[in-house]
Amino acid sequence: MNNFMLKLFNTLDRKKQIFKPIKKGVVGLYSCGPTVYNYAHIGNLRAYIFADILKRTLKYNQYKVKHVMNITDVGHLTSDADEGEDKMIKALKREGKELNEKSMKQIAQFYTKAFKNDIKKLNIFKPNKWCRASKHVKDMIKTVKKIEKNNYSYETSDGVYFNTEKMSDYGKLAGLNIKGIKPGARVKINPEKKNPIDFALWFKAIGKGKKHIMQWDSPWGKGWPGWHIECSAMSTKYLGQPFDIHTGGIDHIAIHHTNEIAQSEAAEKKPLAHYWLHNEFLILDKEKMAKSGESFITLSTLIKKGFDPLAYRYLCLSAHYRSPLSFSWESLKSAQNALNNLYQVVARYPKPGKVIESDGQKFKQAINDDLDTPQALAIVWDLIKNDYPENKKMATLLEFDKVLGLDLAKTKIALSKVPSEIKKLVAQREELRKQKNWSEADQIRKQIDKNGYIIFKDNADGTSTVIEKQKEIKIDDF
Repeated sequence: MNNFMLKLFNTLDRKKQIFKPIKKGVVGLYSCGPTVYNYAHIGNLRAYIFADILKRTLKYNQYKVKHVMNITDVGHLTSDADEGEDKMIKALKREGKELNEKSMKQIAQFYTKAFKNDIKKLNIFKPNKWCRASKHVKDMIKTVKKIEKNNYSYETSDGVYFNTEKMSDYGKLAGLNIKGIKPGARVKINPEKKNPIDFALWFKAIGKGKKHIMQWDSPWGKGWPGWHIECSAMSTKYLGQPFDIHTGGIDHIAIHHTNEIAQSEAAEKKPLAHYWLHNEFLILDKEKMAKSGESFITLSTLIKKGFDPLAYRYLCLSAHYRSPLSFSWESLKSAQNALNNLYQVVARYPKPGKVIESDGQKFKQAINDDLDTPQALAIVWDLIKNDYPENKKMATLLEFDKVLGLDLAKTKIALSKVPSEIKKLVAQREELRKQKNWSEADQIRKQIDKNGYIIFKDNADGTSTVIEKQKEIKIDDF
């Protein structure tokens, strides 16, 4: 296949760039993971599907990928800035748990497990390394000490803060004009802060924070780390600095990723990552969702309504990751129908032959153009419509699925799991058809249908392809 160069949109430079790794053939990739105080909603999960497509595309281009993802279980306040309550403590109160370290760990473990189950159902590759924030506090303290040594921080009565005024290009990721930010524009006024947008590297356990459940010893007294410092410390511990790619949602650009860059560059005096990639928001039909009481939708919500988790993955693929994605039950049902059709097509194809070179080139060109998954899906359906040998179509679809991750191979596995009693009915029907006993053959077909299976195709050799019926989804009931 032609070597179409991989191009990615770098938020840092606001343009598509040809991807060039730091080390030939190897990519260091860091993704901002979940704060495990609640279930991930489907908007959160879009970010991880996007990161998975990126990872699969890198692998498709023969790169070896080292992927690191954090698990935040301390320090993330209800505001992404330095305001509000620790989200983990908020979770304890919400669920009526005792306010102690044991309960906090139990909450974190429960929602971490739920998150990992979600990404498994979405066919998302696991990262090579999971990093739990509470297990890396020593690394965070080391990073803060480096920042302090380089004179980019200052100490107050309640913590250690990053001095944004010391960094001339602070806010470059988001294009912020820090001179135009007035006190109170982004955070509440703290009289001890030198600048309104200075952010906490370390919180001291004094005043309101004196009873914070999780505390560690530090050069500045007992306390706990700020949210932003964890990603800087953990990403560089496992990937070095600089590393290749950092991913996350666009909501992280203005504060979290901006602060990551500032503190990391202050600590090491070199870039944190060369490429910054961000996915757009998932947009809910708020009016409809409010009426149904479903403004917080999880993957379990979709499953309970009869949807395959991979239908949501298909829906995400149907929009470019840098475009807002409108979610409705109607759009998800359309995605489910498209996925069902795709599975049914694959179910009747024979064993794979050789990949179709021309379509393979088109597909690679699409995904290498900043992960153009809508175009990639269009190529899938064009391939199916074309008059190619079916064994070659099968091979090519399986090749595409290395990136799409729709688990097309499972369709063949599902065929082998057709119950023996159904197989007997199919054999009886085939025999009746050979005898041209169409009436009785049709009665057998109806019997197969009542048992939850359908005759998908009567093949030229006299055999029949049978598949399990998909569960009917009634969006009117939502």
